[in-house]
Amino acid sequence: MRICIFIICLLATQLAAWAQPQTSSFKEGDTQQVRDLSGFRWKMKMMLPGEGEKAGLDKLPPEDIETLVWNIAQVPGDVYTDLWKNGVIEDPYFGRNASKAQWVSQYEWWYATQFNVTDDLANKMTELKFEGVDYSCDIWLNGHYMGKHEGAFSSFSYDVTKYLRSSKKTRESSNMLMIRLNPPPKVNALVAGRKTPWFGDYWRDVIPFGITRPVKLFTTGASSIKDVYAKTTLLKDGSAKVDLQLEIENFSGKTLTLSALSEITGENFSSEIIKRSSKINLKPGINKVVHSYDIPKPKLWWPWDLGEQNLYKAKISIGQNGVNQDFVEEVFGIRVVKMEWNPGFTREEVSFPRTTTINGKFHFIRSACWGGPPDIFVGRTSVAEYKTLIDLAKKANMNNIRIFGWHPPEIPEFYELCDRAGLTVWQDVIPFGTGNIPQDEVFLNKAIQEGIAVIKERRNHPSLIMMEGGEEMMLRTRDPKFTRRFLEQFGDSLQQYVDLPYVPDSPLTDEASMEAGFKPKEAVHALGYFYNMGNWLLEDWYKSLDYPIVPELAITSVPSVKSLKKFIPENEMWPPGLSWGYHWADLDKLRMQNYDAFNDEKTGSLEEFVNATQDSQGIIFQLSVEHFRRNKPRLSGIALCHFITYWPDMKWGIVDNYQEPKRSFDYVQTAYQPLLVNLNFEKRRWKTSESFKGEVWVVNDLYKDFPGAKVKLEIKNDRQEVIYSETKPVGAIEGNSAKKMFSLEEKVLGKVEKQFYVTLKLIGDKDQALSHNDYLFLIGDQQEASKKFKQMGKEMKQKIATYGAGNYFEYFPDVNGEGEQKMDSDMDTPRARGFENKK
Repeated sequence: MRICIFIICLLATQLAAWAQPQTSSFKEGDTQQVRDLSGFRWKMKMMLPGEGEKAGLDKLPPEDIETLVWNIAQVPGDVYTDLWKNGVIEDPYFGRNASKAQWVSQYEWWYATQFNVTDDLANKMTELKFEGVDYSCDIWLNGHYMGKHEGAFSSFSYDVTKYLRSSKKTRESSNMLMIRLNPPPKVNALVAGRKTPWFGDYWRDVIPFGITRPVKLFTTGASSIKDVYAKTTLLKDGSAKVDLQLEIENFSGKTLTLSALSEITGENFSSEIIKRSSKINLKPGINKVVHSYDIPKPKLWWPWDLGEQNLYKAKISIGQNGVNQDFVEEVFGIRVVKMEWNPGFTREEVSFPRTTTINGKFHFIRSACWGGPPDIFVGRTSVAEYKTLIDLAKKANMNNIRIFGWHPPEIPEFYELCDRAGLTVWQDVIPFGTGNIPQDEVFLNKAIQEGIAVIKERRNHPSLIMMEGGEEMMLRTRDPKFTRRFLEQFGDSLQQYVDLPYVPDSPLTDEASMEAGFKPKEAVHALGYFYNMGNWLLEDWYKSLDYPIVPELAITSVPSVKSLKKFIPENEMWPPGLSWGYHWADLDKLRMQNYDAFNDEKTGSLEEFVNATQDSQGIIFQLSVEHFRRNKPRLSGIALCHFITYWPDMKWGIVDNYQEPKRSFDYVQTAYQPLLVNLNFEKRRWKTSESFKGEVWVVNDLYKDFPGAKVKLEIKNDRQEVIYSETKPVGAIEGNSAKKMFSLEEKVLGKVEKQFYVTLKLIGDKDQALSHNDYLFLIGDQQEASKKFKQMGKEMKQKIATYGAGNYFEYFPDVNGEGEQKMDSDMDTPRARGFENKK
């Protein structure tokens, strides 16, 4: 929130920047000073649990240089990345190295930094603020114990005024900050909501921890601005009201009379500067002050496909006797978010309105689960990486990102990027990735307070439009009714601090949710095709889904060969070795989805297999998305599972861990076109004796009409030769619509051998290209293919029943004793079954 205006570093992306590491700066004439202790001037040391304090590490004199020989560390960052950079552990992302690093979480890790303060701090107050430490830490400054904190997402601070050493003399100005990172918790349910889950079917049992966000010193006068909330309201006459709700803390111990000044102006557009001032009497402790503004003709913030991303900037300062005590700058947007009921569903079928409107317009959500942070070891990522990924999300025609409950709330820069890109954020507030939380008031209150801290820090971002309480909590709970009550209490607590829609959990269509009183047509996780692979061919599966919203739509693929070489040992590349399974390559399912997409498992070579998994992922995403979009407005949103994942795996993402878009990215980009021409059809396999049948549709998420449109349709044979072509006028395409344009029935498949292609082009009244699409179809017997697919599924499920879910040894006969000989130390790396005889 707090931005020192003399330390703004202009990025090419127009990000608001932060104080530079290990520097200090004043706003001229102000008392405020911000010093960022982030950077590389940190050292780290390993100790047995409880032994660091016994050894006296907390009492190291600030003038001493003993920490000079400790391992080098970086803040923000994480323990594993620091150890990797120091050569203590091998890269946890490579091969199966992560398991070798499990010992790290059994120790406590001491982080130290020394810094000098030469400024005159007389009559000033200094706070030491930690924006985020994962998960548990103890803090000492110059040998004085400051306190303990638990919780990975909430910031915390200490008044260090009387402990900070300041002098013009170098030796006397030296300060030593010492942080003990305690061994991280080992049972997620006991810290649910306050730490990122480290389990799930795309990660191995290594528990990340570290000083994950900046550490800063804030020096002010006797009073400090602790929080600013720009609460915005749109009025019926089109004007807006902005209430700047300020929290100001008085540290002096007596009542103070101060002046408060504030102003609002356009942050990225020209506007009149509006100013307010007031005299305030501050009692000791936290005080609340409101400055209200009426804006007759507000410039609203919109998602990128509905309008402009207009942002306002508020500046607030407090002072006494002409001297500023503190200064804060906040960027916000004016928009109103509402939820409406999805048409076609009754109150007996659904419990919540799931249609999002922004400033009165239907915001059809084209989304994907973020699956982040970009790296589970946060020391390996950067703001530049976030910028690349947000740009890719927008390039994929997404207008929303869902941060779902297996992952943490994101860093401030993420939301700033979304504000400017016009991407809305669907936020699972804190990572409740399990329903088996303790039924203990102390635990529950801590979790709620963590959620409140998260939402208060992010609520000024106009991109934040929706809050969710949990992720599959109902699905996994032992006590559905208790879990529902808690999630509703959680939502009530959050909505006291921000006026945003809230839903308690996702998916809410499972047996436990029904027991808790939810309805049978709530939001669905469209994961059945993957987890029950072999039950249906893909088009039979997605056509059976009819729900108001789809928070997860999942299928997997393998990263490119270029990316594989970065984390798979060379001798395990092909046929797949054990590291493939370790990185969650579901080899049987990958072969099966290839068969479904192409009538061929595509195991002839590494490149053929990899490309086919990405294409099959893309085809399944494309056809499912188009099915859901044709059901608009009955259905109001889709989130793919996922956009990215947080380590190099062979699982969900359409962009891999090295920011390399997969081939499936292109399919999603096509399916998520705001204006989309698409084909509805019964099946993907056709006999040459049949007439090819389908329906041409146009879905328009834009609030714009396109008059005089026409559709050009072509059918091509195996050699991409056109065997049928037709251009049909379809008239005006209405804004915010989904409509069937015409039906197709042509007997041309006798000219095809194994596969054929259909391409569509939507053309405007001035012959401009408006939308494009293409499809691959197969020559074959749909019923026979379904039988074979189900048999493959039956065989796969028998193996899972033998070895258990997630046991990748099932793919490797030499490891589990089913090969010609058992694995021993002299054997070559075992190879996956099903690939042995392929060239």
